[in-house]
Amino acid sequence: MKNRINIIHGDITKVAVDAIVNAANSSLLGGSGVDGAIHRIGGKQILEECQKIRAKQGGCSVGNAVITRAGNLPARYVIHTVGPRWGGGKQNEAELLRYCYLNSLTLAYDNNVSTISFPNISTGVYKFPKEYAAEIALQTINESLSNDSTIKQVNIVCYDIDNYNIYNKMIQNL
Repeated sequence: MKNRINIIHGDITKVAVDAIVNAANSSLLGGSGVDGAIHRIGGKQILEECQKIRAKQGGCSVGNAVITRAGNLPARYVIHTVGPRWGGGKQNEAELLRYCYLNSLTLAYDNNVSTISFPNISTGVYKFPKEYAAEIALQTINESLSNDSTIKQVNIVCYDIDNYNIYNKMIQNL
């Protein structure tokens, strides 16, 4: 499966794919980091669709995911998922992070996405330990890909060099 997983050092908003995953906050209205960049570059279409989702269901809870069109981004869709804040590992953080990937991939399958890019969910301001997050991400993505052939390519786009190096080292063990 690792031949379907690509590790990229760069900016997720510049990678042309069917869907990019946004490490969103539960309000879905944009924030800092990846979330802010996706909303800023994607434009008002993303915000307007997020507002409709909020009006219908009241935002997005941790571990869940919703989908919008991608506006000005080089993608068709943005899958917004809310990662857990690290609280020392005693608040089900690992399982919640796993659900971020699973629920995002489910939306990808449901929308005939064949290429998708993930950021390093929860490893920024939410302080999830980077190596632990990478282990969860790679294991979950790999398991999901082994059960489905719809998705041809998964990119893990690392903005910082630490995550890039961690993922490159770990992918060798898949």
